[in-house]
Amino acid sequence: MTAVHTTDAAVPTNSSAPRRAAPGGAPRRRGSAFDRLLPYLLLAPALVAILWLIGWPVLSLLVTSFRQLNLKELTRGQVVWVGLDNYTKIFAEPEFWTITVRTVVFTAAVVAVSVVAGLLIALLMRQISPVVRVVLQIAMLLAWAMPLLAATTVYQWIFDQQYGILNKTLVKLGFDGFAGFSWFTTGTSTLAVIGLLIVWQAIPFLAFSLYAGVIGIPREQYEAAGIDGASAWQAFRNVTWPEIRPLLLMVTFLSLLWDFKVFAQIWAFKKGGPDGASTTLPVYQYLEGISKSHFGVAAAVSVVMMALLALLTFQYLRRLLRQEGSL
Repeated sequence: MTAVHTTDAAVPTNSSAPRRAAPGGAPRRRGSAFDRLLPYLLLAPALVAILWLIGWPVLSLLVTSFRQLNLKELTRGQVVWVGLDNYTKIFAEPEFWTITVRTVVFTAAVVAVSVVAGLLIALLMRQISPVVRVVLQIAMLLAWAMPLLAATTVYQWIFDQQYGILNKTLVKLGFDGFAGFSWFTTGTSTLAVIGLLIVWQAIPFLAFSLYAGVIGIPREQYEAAGIDGASAWQAFRNVTWPEIRPLLLMVTFLSLLWDFKVFAQIWAFKKGGPDGASTTLPVYQYLEGISKSHFGVAAAVSVVMMALLALLTFQYLRRLLRQEGSL
C-alpha cells in the first residue's frame, strides 16, 4: 500500500495568499472610495429635488409665521418682523384651543369608524362568494371614483331639511318627528354628517388595502386553528391579527394624515357653521389667511398643524421600528 501524504504548504493561510479569482479570471478587488460613494451620488439629484420641493415651502412658511403679513404689507411689499406675536395671538384665543380639540376628536372618530368598517368589509370579502365579492368591489370602486364635490352635493340632498330622502324615509317608517328636521342646526350634527361622508369615501381604499393583506394569509393556518378547536374570534386574534397588524397600522396612519387636513367637505357643507361650530383647523387657517388676509397668522396656524402631524409621524415611526425589532 502506498500512503498518500498531504502537505499544509499547498494551502495558503496567511494574509499574503493570492486573492480569490473572479469567475472571469481577474482577481477581486475591494471597492474604492468612489464605488462606495456612487450610490449616494446617484441618489443626490433626487434628494436635492425633494428637499427643494418640500424643504423650501416649509422654510418659507416658517419665515412667514414670524412676519406681519396682512393685505397692506403684501401690496406694498413691506417686510415687518413681529417675532412670536402671531403664535402668541392664536394661543391666547380660547377659540383656537376649542377648534384644535374639535379637530383632534373629529379626526380620531372618523379614522376609527372608517378603519373598523374597512377591516370588517375586508374580512367579509374573503368569506362571500366570488360573484357577490365582485359586485361589492365594483360598488366600492364607483364610490371611490366619485368626485369629491359631487359626493358632497349628493349628501347635502340626502340630508336636506325639506326634500331630503332620509327625512322622507324616516317619516314613512313612522318617525314623524323627522318631518322637516334639520341636520345642520348644531355643530355636532353637522360634523356627524360630514364624518359619515368622509367615512364613505375612505372605506374603499381601506377595504381594498386590508383585503390584500387578508388574502395573503395561507388558508392552512386557519385550517390548523380549526383543527385545534379555535373559534372564529380566536382564529382572528391568533392568525389574522398578527399578519395584518403592520398593514393596519400603516393605513391608520395614512387616514390620520388625510382626515386631519380635510377642508373641502366641511367648507362645502356649511363653511364651518353654524356659527363656527363645525370649524376645524384647516377651515380656521383658510378664514384667517384668505377671508381676513392675515397671512402671518394663517402661517402660524399651519406651523402648529405641521407640528401636530410631525408628532404623529414620529409616534408612527417609533411603533414601526419597535415592530421591526421584535420580528
